[in-house]
This record gives sequence, structure tokens and C-alpha cells, in this order.
Amino acid sequence: MKRMLSLSILAATLVTTGALAHHGWSEYDASKPLQLSGTIEESGYQQPHGYVRLKTADKTWLVVLAPPGRMENRGLAKTMLAPGGKASVYGYPNRSKPDELRAERITVGDKVTELR
Repeated sequence: MKRMLSLSILAATLVTTGALAHHGWSEYDASKPLQLSGTIEESGYQQPHGYVRLKTADKTWLVVLAPPGRMENRGLAKTMLAPGGKASVYGYPNRSKPDELRAERITVGDKVTELR
């Protein structure tokens, strides 16, 4: 019984720690939407969110995307985010990180993918 209680406490701690590591969407300012277009310099297709580094005319942005499973389900394959490709994103800037954007939608070629 003591062992089960200890395992339960350990499991609850791990779940809580994981939840705290995930950022909240309140970090982004939905009152200031941006539309960015540029070249993908780097991309990641990992949990909890994918990302692209998008070079625009004035700077390079870290664009936070949806989880890989959602992107796959909506037809945005990892190969579509290859460096050198062109993309447009619509989303919200981070309140404290001036080079970060949470994407609501991404367009690669003719493919528009809603991420939220």
C-alpha cells in the first residue's frame, strides 16, 4: 500500500512538472496580430510544438507552430517546412520576446494550414 501511494505521488509530480514546463498562450498578444512572409531558415517538428525560424525582410522570427500530430492531421508534413522554402504566417507576437510569434495559420506554397 505504501509503495502504491509513493508511486501515485511520483506520477502526480511528474505530470505537474510537465504541465508547468509548457508555456501558456497568455504570453502572446492577440490584440496585435501580424502577417509575416519570408524564408524558412530552420524548422523543428517535435513536441510540444513545432517551430520555424522565418527570415523576413527586417529580422528572423522564431515562429511557434502546433504539435506535430495536429500539423500532420491537417496536411502539413515535415518536408513542407524544409529550410530554403517560402512561408507566410499569421499569428500573435510574444509579449516579452520581440522575435517570437505564435502562429495561428501557416501558408506554404498553395497549402494553408490552420494550426489552432
